Amino acid sequence: MSDERPKHRAKKSLGQNFLKDQNICRKIVDAIVPTENDYIIEIGPGRGALTEFLVETDARKLVALEMDDELAQRLDDRWPNLEVIRTDALKFPWESLNEGPCKIIGNLPYNVGSKLIWDIVSKVSTLQRAVFMVQHEVANRLTAEPGTKAFGGLTAWVKNYCTTTYLFKVPPTVFRPQPKIDSAVVRFDPLPVEEWPADPKKLSELIKLLFQQRRKQISTILKKRWNESIEDWFESEGVSPKSRPENLTPKQFSSLSERL
Repeated sequence: MSDERPKHRAKKSLGQNFLKDQNICRKIVDAIVPTENDYIIEIGPGRGALTEFLVETDARKLVALEMDDELAQRLDDRWPNLEVIRTDALKFPWESLNEGPCKIIGNLPYNVGSKLIWDIVSKVSTLQRAVFMVQHEVANRLTAEPGTKAFGGLTAWVKNYCTTTYLFKVPPTVFRPQPKIDSAVVRFDPLPVEEWPADPKKLSELIKLLFQQRRKQISTILKKRWNESIEDWFESEGVSPKSRPENLTPKQFSSLSERL
């Protein structure tokens, strides 16, 4: 069923850049390995470029989160079996997804992509897999290894909940309107829930504290909190207190946060 109404003008305020390359859309959908038993949530479907291929998968349940009322109505009209929720994905209660394993997919707006991913990986305990398109720079951060320039707070947080895989780069030419930078697609495969951080709040506080001063040595940043327990931690981990934040592994961030 085609939508013959005038093309929707992209709204800069919502960070809308619509995909128009069907080959890339299919590659993104294929990356979540959809099956007919899946419960799939799509974030920001827009004009339905990915939705068109998601509907073909005959997933058990397909939900779209769209905050643009006009686009949401078009999606409703075009695919009556699609459950369209008019909401801002940043305000969606991700921890409420408890209907069994789910997969999440989306071409995320550049201005909220990192925040959305931060929330989703740490709140959706039923996540089976996620595939997101983000800014190329953010994709590099999400998949960076410790000791590299791209490794930052987002990396340390996300990798305590998921393994991340850089899939492929997406050029500006496949969007309307065209962004000024490259995008990339990243896959997220969750770690077992029992391996998740024991105290997410402490982990978040430590990550923000250390990466706000990432050029300093960790011992300098933690000077006011330094105690014997923290000193023992560095010795047992074989890590120099003179290291900088990006030299710790994601799991070391988690275990160190429990000592503070």
